[in-house]
Amino acid sequence: MKRRKTNDLKLERIDDVQSYMETRVGVGTSFDVGFREVIILKKKVQLYYLNGLNDTPVVVELLKKLISINDEESNQDELPLIVKNRLVHQQVEEIDEIGKAVTQLLSGLILIFVDGYEQTFVVDVRSYPGRGPEEPDTERVVRGSRDGYTENIIENTGLTRRRVRDERLRNEIFQVGDRSKTDVCISYIQDVADPGLVEMLKNEIQAIDTTGLSMADKTLEEYLVHQGFNPFPLVRYTERPDVASNHLFEGHILVMVDTSPSMIITPTTFFHHVQHAEEYRQSPVIGSFIRWIRFLGIFVSVFLLPFWYILSNQPELLPEGLEFIGPSDEGSIPLFAQIIIADIGIEFLRMAAIHTPTPLATAMGLIAAVLIGDIAITVGLFTAEVILYVAAATIGSYATPSYELSIANKLTRVLLILLAATLGVKGFVVGITIYLLALTKTSSLNTPYFWPFMPFNFRAMLQILFRFSVPASQSRPSVVHPKSIKRQS
Repeated sequence: MKRRKTNDLKLERIDDVQSYMETRVGVGTSFDVGFREVIILKKKVQLYYLNGLNDTPVVVELLKKLISINDEESNQDELPLIVKNRLVHQQVEEIDEIGKAVTQLLSGLILIFVDGYEQTFVVDVRSYPGRGPEEPDTERVVRGSRDGYTENIIENTGLTRRRVRDERLRNEIFQVGDRSKTDVCISYIQDVADPGLVEMLKNEIQAIDTTGLSMADKTLEEYLVHQGFNPFPLVRYTERPDVASNHLFEGHILVMVDTSPSMIITPTTFFHHVQHAEEYRQSPVIGSFIRWIRFLGIFVSVFLLPFWYILSNQPELLPEGLEFIGPSDEGSIPLFAQIIIADIGIEFLRMAAIHTPTPLATAMGLIAAVLIGDIAITVGLFTAEVILYVAAATIGSYATPSYELSIANKLTRVLLILLAATLGVKGFVVGITIYLLALTKTSSLNTPYFWPFMPFNFRAMLQILFRFSVPASQSRPSVVHPKSIKRQS
């Protein structure tokens, strides 16, 4: 028998609806898909819900109200209107397509069908399992709020609304993935954000053709920015509501993906990835100092190791008084190989720390740092200077606020070491040139990645180098093309 098309299914034929739900959704097969049929005024009323994603007390209260209709009403012809008025919930919607109704059901809402009525009532009784808002591990501050985004998109929009109580804040939701139907929300302030960018993001999200967003925000990012083999992060991630809200005020757009606590901030430049909330929790002078120390750490993570290698191999380049730089004994293996092995060893430690249970992570770190490092130097595998400079470069990587940028800088460091080992000083200079050209040629959603250095903007560059006080920063960054450049209304 030819299967009935979804659009041909009439919702007023409640037996057909039940057959469809059993065949397509798994009612009676999947234990988590709940079904309840009650007789109200001699008509069938069916309820469909999803165990684990519903607020059970609310569902029970709805059932009580529906069953009480038999004792208090008698007009059978007005049953749909009576049922609608008895749904004691603030979010009730009517849908006339079974496909849309099933999508809502699988999102955690409850469906109520009335025999003979051509629409279904959809009641939002979602209660997603998950953790409470906590301070994110990667963005801790000494002083400041301790809440952070969670895996619940409803909670995340609420955390943003709490800080942006503006009637012009817009949260537009889409569903992406033929099978996952993952909720994706874009948030922006209507009279601030660039309408062209908003429209472009909407079109990109709606054009995504995929089975599902298996890795949530990261999968969505790859559809939005088309990164290819570019190692530099083209969007910024944050789990802090205060950071996300500040970017909204500047004219940026947030992209939230359900099941992920990380918000995508776009458009972003290279210098957005080197900022941290701690700078804005201190006075401008202290914030500027912290920023410069962080810049130094990032610079060290990229250039220190290859530069030291050049000086070690060509000691004639050392100025007078710095002759001590470079190992006196190169050890059993070439210096270049020592650096690469030590750098890869640090990456092993990082991966091991991620996969090691928390109570054992400290012990694992001590064993690796003390025993392996000390023994490697004793037996002549490494020189002490190699361990010193690799450790300094690694600390600089950890000082980089953006984890994605720190990994990209690590790849750059390895490239510079390879070029320095093969071509010497010329290779080092060529590597730096390639690095800067790559940054200047990169763009993120039509936004110059190396702005305000290229194209150069003196005022914006000053705000990158120094942390100005909030009253002195009354203009939004022009790179996001805000509707109004002034922060004041």
